[in-house]
Amino acid sequence: MITRKHVEEALSAVANASGKGLLLASNGLRNVQVMGKEVIVDVVSDSPVLHQKKKLEVEVLQALHARIDEKLQVTINLTVEAPETPETTLLRGKAIDGIQHVVAIASGKGGVGKSTVTANLAVTLAGMGFKVGILDADIYGPSMPLMFDVVSDKPGAIEVNGVRKMEAIESYGVKVMSIGFFAGTDQAVVWRGPMATKALNQMLQETHWGALDFLLIDLPPGTGDIHLSMVQALPITGAVVVSTPQNVALADARKGVGMFQMDAIQIPVLGIVENMAYFTPAELPDRKYYLFGKEGAQQLAHQLQVPFLGEIPLVQSIREAGDVGHPAALQPTGPNPEAFAAVAQNMISSLADRVENLPPTEAVRITTMAGCKTKPRTV
Repeated sequence: MITRKHVEEALSAVANASGKGLLLASNGLRNVQVMGKEVIVDVVSDSPVLHQKKKLEVEVLQALHARIDEKLQVTINLTVEAPETPETTLLRGKAIDGIQHVVAIASGKGGVGKSTVTANLAVTLAGMGFKVGILDADIYGPSMPLMFDVVSDKPGAIEVNGVRKMEAIESYGVKVMSIGFFAGTDQAVVWRGPMATKALNQMLQETHWGALDFLLIDLPPGTGDIHLSMVQALPITGAVVVSTPQNVALADARKGVGMFQMDAIQIPVLGIVENMAYFTPAELPDRKYYLFGKEGAQQLAHQLQVPFLGEIPLVQSIREAGDVGHPAALQPTGPNPEAFAAVAQNMISSLADRVENLPPTEAVRITTMAGCKTKPRTV
């Protein structure tokens, strides 16, 4: 017969996010109910971060199944009681008036279709009725002007409350700002990190975005200066990581997720998108060929305990649509708009969970790149 003592013994090795044992961390195990083969436990997490809460739930479930009965029915009621950060240790970040949510779109590796996903996600959200903007933060390889068919456009000037600002280019209902509007087609941007960061901050802060539900930031590949500058510059609601299923891309995607989850940054990862998931020939619409591996990004999301937002097929029309400046998600029918709509809906669901369960996003001040010692302040 299962008793409360059996449950407590099973959970004795489970630790909360702070590293304290669940049975010792200020009543982390708040209540236990045993009804035959069913156990209900009330668990308190000392961290509001989504992936840490999910990790605690998984460890509680695994411990009960391993040490009591693998067929045990377990219900976990998890609440958050995070310790308050002393006011004196906080640093204040600068939000942008009118922007509700800032979502960073990242990839550990180049060539996985991050910009394509960003552009199609933006027009999908706009089609759902949201007000959307894109900041093309890929200073050395801007692609948004081409993808939105506004290569020859130039941002205008507008005066807002006596301050002159740049006016974003609007296309397909999405406001776009990119360094590509200021550099010639054949002109390479050869800047050192501080200069690129300064230009990016100017585009971000000196653009009149108006009222936006979402500002998507198309980050460059990797984990470097631009990424640190963005988390330092403004509050980011969450991040989306794009990868293909192949192992080379997944290894870098894992690092991308790890960057956002660093103690110094702690930006919630809204999920992983698997791009180029499979190839379906037009003449064989029911066949799927997994050219780069099968469900690699989906398995990575499961391993890292972050949401999986969906898969985008390898379809020629997606590439062609981007090349002519008409995102594939705008097509009236077919697999492309459906795939991007699913990703958008899952991202919104993940974001809603993040907003409901976490405190306001912190703008992070990076003081050292080596140690990443920071003191964030809630905005």
